[in-house]
Amino acid sequence: MSFNTLSAATLPLPAPPVALQSLRDETLETASPAGCNLYLTAGANGLRLGVADIRRNKFVALEDYALNPQASWAEQFRALAQESDLLGETNWNQVRLAVQNRSFTLLPAPLLRPGDEAAYLRLHHALEPEHETVGRYAHSSLEMVSVFAAEKALTSWFSATYSTGKMLHQTSALLEGIIHQSEVGAPRRLYLSLGQQEVTIIAVRDKRLEFCNVFAFATAEDLIYYTILVMQELQLNPDQDGVVVWGDLMHDSELFTILRKYIRNIRFGNRPFDLAYSYRLNDLFEYRYFELYSLHLCE
Repeated sequence: MSFNTLSAATLPLPAPPVALQSLRDETLETASPAGCNLYLTAGANGLRLGVADIRRNKFVALEDYALNPQASWAEQFRALAQESDLLGETNWNQVRLAVQNRSFTLLPAPLLRPGDEAAYLRLHHALEPEHETVGRYAHSSLEMVSVFAAEKALTSWFSATYSTGKMLHQTSALLEGIIHQSEVGAPRRLYLSLGQQEVTIIAVRDKRLEFCNVFAFATAEDLIYYTILVMQELQLNPDQDGVVVWGDLMHDSELFTILRKYIRNIRFGNRPFDLAYSYRLNDLFEYRYFELYSLHLCE
């Protein structure tokens, strides 16, 4: 008796993720994608797609899909590719995918020994080789390397679909966007990016990274605790020093309300500067999708 083993590509796919946003400029030509870059993010907040016209340096499409907790990211991307002409197209100029998780570490580039990435990551994360792979991304302007874990099935799907695509961690996109917006000679400033029950906290001074970490939180009180803790460690004053916030929240949300209660100089962040955006995106809050937009600034 013999048994046939089904590959991941032949397993039944889940239903495609539900679209929360689908915005496209009339100038987007999906039949001629070679003049555009495709950007993807995968995390607890969902799957997101963005398209930038490289000649005009302009975002011309954004799609946001709710996450199916019963299916892997790879299964959902595969299912979505059968429905979305953007994800189903493979002839883009460049494709970048950012994964969102707490399984990453940053280290100075001169300390990196190629081949030891898994050993660096094990200091912070118990790697599961059966289900995860290890990737790295070099921040040349910061002389720093990000080492991260990613779902093995997602890595396989991405590399098979986009042979020249680049995968990185969402903190790398966030870092590039923040450094791009920060100023030479500026004092230390704190930046928050809020996700699904987690917050990425970054501190930058004079266009140099001083702190980066991701904290899980269950309540608004947890969020303000970690934020104030980091400010105290960095000798920042909640009554004086500025804090910038991006993410999936509203002006009147409980999370922003408690941040504003304890931090006097707090504001929502803007989209990355020096990029153009289709008028179709005007109805979106500027502090949302920052990591997706910032993929355009990554190498």
